[in-house]
Amino acid sequence: MTPDRQTSELARAIQEITEKAQLLVHEEIELAKAEMTEKVSKLVKGAILGIIAGVFAILALIYLLHALSWGLWDLIGSDSNFWLGFLITGVLILILGAVAGLIAMRMIKKGSPPKPVLAIEEAQLIKATLTASPASQTVGPVGARQAPAKVER
Repeated sequence: MTPDRQTSELARAIQEITEKAQLLVHEEIELAKAEMTEKVSKLVKGAILGIIAGVFAILALIYLLHALSWGLWDLIGSDSNFWLGFLITGVLILILGAVAGLIAMRMIKKGSPPKPVLAIEEAQLIKATLTASPASQTVGPVGARQAPAKVER
């Protein structure tokens, strides 16, 4: 082989590796985008349905709480202190609101911030593959790898 031919083959090999690396990075970015879009979409749909349910619940509660307030006033039996039934109802509403707020906060913390878990795992595998020596590690698709062992704390 002539030195010129070796140089051109080396240049082609480097160009091919560069193109494949660029393609790999592009695919990783697309994977991260798709994963983020899916997670954000689920969060948005859940939030919209929660808002709609909340509106209907508030409309129904207006009537129910009004009836409860007058019913409590009637149970107390006070002729002129009708405000007492509304006070008791207001305290009950505050307690229920606090419980619902805590539950909502817990649910929101579980869903956010959305992370592209698969894309991060794949990027870590690529990094490990590129830094490892060629004979020390075999590489396969994400589905072919074994799941990492869970660390007990």
